[in-house]
Amino acid sequence: MSRPILLQGGRVIDPSRDLDELADVLIQDGKIAAVGRGLSAPDAVSIRNVKGKIVAPGLVDLHVHLREPGNEDEETVASGARAAAAGGFTAICAMPNTDPVTDNQAAVGFIVRQSGRAGLARVHPIGAVSIGQKGERLAEFGEMVGAGAVAVSDDGRPIVSSHLMRTALEYARTFDIPVADHCEDPALAAGGVMHEGLVSTRLGLKGIPAAAEEIMVARDVVLAELTGGHVHLCHMSCRGSVAIIREAKERGIRVTAEVTPHHLTLTDYACEDYDTHAKMNPPLREAADVAALRGALKEGVIDCIASDHAPHAYDEKEAAFDDAPFGVVGLETAFAVAHTELVESGIFTLPELIRRMSTDPARVFHLAEAGGGGTLAPGSVAGHFKVTEQGEVIFARYGNPAIARRHLEQVTSAVLEASTTSAARADPARRFRVLASSIDTPSRAAYRALVDARWQDGVERGTPALVVQAGQMSRPILERLGFELVTELRVLLDELE
Repeated sequence: MSRPILLQGGRVIDPSRDLDELADVLIQDGKIAAVGRGLSAPDAVSIRNVKGKIVAPGLVDLHVHLREPGNEDEETVASGARAAAAGGFTAICAMPNTDPVTDNQAAVGFIVRQSGRAGLARVHPIGAVSIGQKGERLAEFGEMVGAGAVAVSDDGRPIVSSHLMRTALEYARTFDIPVADHCEDPALAAGGVMHEGLVSTRLGLKGIPAAAEEIMVARDVVLAELTGGHVHLCHMSCRGSVAIIREAKERGIRVTAEVTPHHLTLTDYACEDYDTHAKMNPPLREAADVAALRGALKEGVIDCIASDHAPHAYDEKEAAFDDAPFGVVGLETAFAVAHTELVESGIFTLPELIRRMSTDPARVFHLAEAGGGGTLAPGSVAGHFKVTEQGEVIFARYGNPAIARRHLEQVTSAVLEASTTSAARADPARRFRVLASSIDTPSRAAYRALVDARWQDGVERGTPALVVQAGQMSRPILERLGFELVTELRVLLDELE
């Protein structure tokens, strides 16, 4: 049984209860025990002073690609869970386009077990709609739900057959799960690599018209009305889709939708230098589409933000624009991008953003009922994250503390600052020792894994400075944090264990 934790004096934002006030949060046995002002500290409690910081339900991402099994060189369940925790996410939903496809009970169970072994952000599997994602025969929804699937989807591919989509919606109703669809007419989109418009014409690249998405959105809405099923529309990108969804919701049709940070912030002009990091599916659209998506998210026409985290090997993205794969990583940057573009610009308040990235996605996939986050209500699983007033994620937790990479960066920053004083100069890990001694064993294990990775990187490269890679420490920290200090921290962790 873990020690109780008392977070004192933070700004507590819980959109599930319309709560936004200075308060304490007491966590016992991995669950929220109480939220309120002046909470008394039980015996053996670990008190954390979080004044000047924000405590909120952990973020929830309904749309990530973790590549395991089959493409572990690009991402694994464990590395994806670490990236999620670094970005403030305590629950993520893994799409089924793995190799082999997650289309059966055993495959779903594998994802659940890998998530448990990682011990970081909780990974909820999404099962495939069709066997092998071939769009021919339905997968066995009941067995997958029994193994832990929270939704079904053939994402990465659209569900082309209207008959199959109708049957899937009817079947999914039995288990009260959504059918998440990648809305794209493959005939219209065939061969396209970016949005069809002036920019694609100027670049000489084949475009994907907005109509390719809008046609499938309209079809899915009609079928949801016919069946009474719940359709979830993935990564919406254009204003025509927004209009269809708005009308559907006004008519009471069971439709929900998500939008990505990149579709909320970038346009097809990002492709002008043939930058493959701007190659998305659906593609980045026009400024009018961005404005419509922001408005729809603000109004609740679009329910939530999802990253569509899609890692690829470095050399794949270095190919010509036509040949490079679609998609980019997003777990570690989603909140920061949304905060910068939506909150700092005054379009959203911080509670509104947290609602769209935590409470609402948990509601859409019914995750709160299964302890999947989205709330700080007493009795709920203690999935929460803390940010500074400037929107910088400090760490994310799910149940027992799981320290994110960003938190490790904060601690090493403290070490470096301490080392400038005369008392610390002789022992640059002194302050780290004080901080690390106060954390429990699971947290130390997380620190150890991260420090070990950086230490091994230094050994293999034979360099005193660690190489900056996606998802690791920021460049200023790495420029100052030498291999010797990482080695010293590693020795310290050996002593702590």
